[in-house]
Amino acid sequence: MGAAGALLLTIFYGRFTFPRLQMALYQTVIVSSMILFLLLASNMFGAVFNRLGTGPWIANTLVAWDLPPMGVVLALMVVVFLLGWPLEWAPIVFIFLPIFLPIVQQADLDLLWISALVAVNLQTAFLSPPVAMAAYYLKAVAPQWSLKQIYSGMFQFVALQVVALLLVLAFPEIALWLPRVMFD
Repeated sequence: MGAAGALLLTIFYGRFTFPRLQMALYQTVIVSSMILFLLLASNMFGAVFNRLGTGPWIANTLVAWDLPPMGVVLALMVVVFLLGWPLEWAPIVFIFLPIFLPIVQQADLDLLWISALVAVNLQTAFLSPPVAMAAYYLKAVAPQWSLKQIYSGMFQFVALQVVALLLVLAFPEIALWLPRVMFD
């Protein structure tokens, strides 16, 4: 939809040319290839990570700690945040969240609330140094910006993300009221 809208606006403003379209397609292939390569590499890393037994080990360790429900949530958020540095969202969601599901269910936590926390937490991890994959995506799209400029611009957004995460953590109804209104 975004590409179609950009194409329509380019035509509408009279700036459409075939060389410009060719350059846009070429740049799209470059950026898409980079993103797909990062996704492939992180999926492979996640598969090896899980195959070596690290995922079940993390789950068994969390269960052995016998934490109260809020302790389980905080431990899960720390693990997800740390996993968000080297991994893309797909391996975390498809490999690790199923491992954590019994722990969350045992603690009798709301799955929707945990899902909202994980989503905000993952976005925060993707923007946080030392890895900050989103910075490299942005660098590929805007090569004239230095990584230092990108990181300095991201810090304010990361701070807002942390505030949002803390608010949803402290007040679960922020994430739960709309689904309850819609589906109850």
